[in-house]
Amino acid sequence: MGIFSRLSDIVNSNINSILARAEDPEKIIRLIIQEMEDTLVEVRSAAVRSIAERKELERRAATMRREVEEWERKAELAVTKGRDDLAKGALHAKTRTEQNLKELETQLAQLVEALNRQNDDIGRLQAKLNDAKARQRAIIARHKTAANRIKLRSKLYDERITDAFARFEQVERALDEAEGKVEAYDIGRPRGTNQGLHEEFAEMEADAGVQEELDKLKARLGNRISPATAPQPAKS
Repeated sequence: MGIFSRLSDIVNSNINSILARAEDPEKIIRLIIQEMEDTLVEVRSAAVRSIAERKELERRAATMRREVEEWERKAELAVTKGRDDLAKGALHAKTRTEQNLKELETQLAQLVEALNRQNDDIGRLQAKLNDAKARQRAIIARHKTAANRIKLRSKLYDERITDAFARFEQVERALDEAEGKVEAYDIGRPRGTNQGLHEEFAEMEADAGVQEELDKLKARLGNRISPATAPQPAKS
């Protein structure tokens, strides 16, 4: 069963409203386009038949106009020859042809009007079809974008990736532990030769400073230093 029941339903349709109510917009837009294309083919085929009929009516009307002119000419000829009876017959034939021509022209005018309406409907239908195809492209693009985002999100939250990062963390913790063991082995061990030299020179400089302060203190006190407290000369 089609979405539209007749041509006027299509040209007066609100595609946005139809898609808003649809559970599967992508499927519905495909059906809409298919039905529009089928309808367009049918309408164009009907237009072709109508145009052919219009041309046929136009040819018949042209023939009848020539017949009217011919009967008029014959009536004039009969009058000039004194044949009023033939003139009346020609005028009767002219009148009947004119009546037929009038009916034919009415039919032709109606057909032309119908063709004009049909042409307008075809234009509106083509515009609707173009709009539907544009919306289909937009829907497909949105669908692809959403699918790509879902795929990316699934990759980001993939358990395999989570496990891989967990394994990285395990390796880093193992390296931290190994480096800690190396540093632990160095705890309490003598430092390098250069470090020891720096420390010895620092101690020597500190002792020299203390000795200098002691000498200044002794010089200031002078003779107040008792022999008992005086430093004894070192024995050789």
